[in-house]
Amino acid sequence: MTASSGAPATRQPVFIRAVEGFGTVTLTPVDPAADSALIHSWVIEERARFWGMAEAGRELVQEIYEDVDRRTTHHAFLVRRDGEPVALFQTYDCAEDRISECYEVQPGDVGIHLLLGPAQGAPEHGFSATLVSVLTAYVFEGCGARRLVGEPDARNGKAIALLEHSGFTIGPEIELPEIDLPEVFLPAKKARLVFLTTP
Repeated sequence: MTASSGAPATRQPVFIRAVEGFGTVTLTPVDPAADSALIHSWVIEERARFWGMAEAGRELVQEIYEDVDRRTTHHAFLVRRDGEPVALFQTYDCAEDRISECYEVQPGDVGIHLLLGPAQGAPEHGFSATLVSVLTAYVFEGCGARRLVGEPDARNGKAIALLEHSGFTIGPEIELPEIDLPEVFLPAKKARLVFLTTP
């Protein structure tokens, strides 16, 4: 059952990809009012501790994604498989993000964040890898990216292994600086850089 704030979702998918044997994957821009309850239910789970929002209330989650929604450099999407929400995916212009203080940004660099939703039933072999392949295709095809840049928490070995298995090159460990602004607070974070160039 999908959590909902009761607000009607009005966003239309920006990307649809049918994958044989897997289903149809859609990416729809996050509607902060309609989607905040669902996102909140995901980010407060123990398995999402590296997302950094475990203590956030639903109202704060909505405010955070309203801030993302106002930006032209950062984007958030709900990922659905056959209509069911399965992940939260975010993209950003690396040159306009705190990550730019940690490495030499190249033209065409697009940053990504991925939070998988809770599994429905028994774990499905190959699910995460298939989803990553669809999402990376979107960023290359739909965003004009020349290189994808990830910065998972340095302690999140599972995420780093998934990205490496998906073809990303593992880079150095970095210290993302704290951001403390009226509209958003991001604590400093030790992260591992990962890169995927245009296929």
